[in-house]
Amino acid sequence: MRNFDYMTPTRLIFGKGVVDKKLPEVMGQFGKKILLTYGGGSIKKIGLYQKVLELLKDREIVELAGIQPNPKYDPSVLDGVRLCKEHKVDVILSVGGGSAIAAGACYDGDPWDLISYKVKAKAALPIVDIITLAATGSEYDAGGVISRTETNDKIGYIDPLLYPRVSFLDPTYTFTVSAKQTAAGIADAMNHTIEQYFAEDTTLLNDGFCESMLRSLMVNGRRCLENPEDYTARAEMMLACTYGCNRILSLGNSASGWPCHGIEHALSAYYDITHGEGLAIITPRWMTHILSERTLPRFVKYGINVFGIDATLDQWDIARKAIEETYKFFESIGIPMHLREVGIDGSRINEMAHHIAVNEGLDQAYVPLSEQDIVEILTASL
Repeated sequence: MRNFDYMTPTRLIFGKGVVDKKLPEVMGQFGKKILLTYGGGSIKKIGLYQKVLELLKDREIVELAGIQPNPKYDPSVLDGVRLCKEHKVDVILSVGGGSAIAAGACYDGDPWDLISYKVKAKAALPIVDIITLAATGSEYDAGGVISRTETNDKIGYIDPLLYPRVSFLDPTYTFTVSAKQTAAGIADAMNHTIEQYFAEDTTLLNDGFCESMLRSLMVNGRRCLENPEDYTARAEMMLACTYGCNRILSLGNSASGWPCHGIEHALSAYYDITHGEGLAIITPRWMTHILSERTLPRFVKYGINVFGIDATLDQWDIARKAIEETYKFFESIGIPMHLREVGIDGSRINEMAHHIAVNEGLDQAYVPLSEQDIVEILTASL
């Protein structure tokens, strides 16, 4: 078991009606001036926007709308930083986005210096989240992912200063999430779990967490798609997504290198596809590519404990069936399983593979990937 240094400073407030009950009290801890960040019109359609304004009517609220699902280093980030400085904002209330803005608001230079790790942030505005999509686990981790279109870079910007101080998770706010985005969220959280499960050193404890997570996501994910207002299923899926990306599942394990995320970051940076769909397409092809005598026992355990495959079968048959079951599950929840289906052909595969090999450090992954390995995985995904 590896050494680790772990801290989770975020307060989670989970359940039906928690925003109504506790938002004013929570926001009162951080000051009167709030930057409210959100994406499109969904928070208005579900009534959350008006509710926030009413609950916080005695505060000064500055709004920043238009945060994109694949956040980009565009005017929204720079506008957010500018608004925070101009209005002397005390806290960011995020109903989408905000990590880069929180750090940039406390920095005098170009915020990209921070995102690209050229400069270490010395301070950041506090962030409070209200989650409306179960997927990325941003409510319980220390950062986010942001793309820069002109360089085709998609960077995971992680810093302990960016942990949300408080996150509100009311599963009823996910009832209206579309089937497409619900499925993508399931795939994203499953991949977070899979990439921590496939590591060199693991423990029975963490393996059990990961295996249970995957079974829960598959069972409850299907239920959410069958009945979008199934509170129990939405609640369990939401909590599973929260656990998926904050390191709890891998404490003491060796690092995995997150190879599927490394590859997918290029896909969505170059083509702006839905992140969870890209991960679902890449994951079974990556699994097939890394299956070997060395990794065989891991795939066998995965197949038996996650999918219930007969343990008396030949080990290679168990491993291949486990990969097949992974593919079939993603396909069964409506995810397109070929890159061509999401608008990606083979014309830029070599360019993307080179970009990934140079920028993502996948030569240090659980199974090291060379540029040629990445070409083969992408080609198999077409």
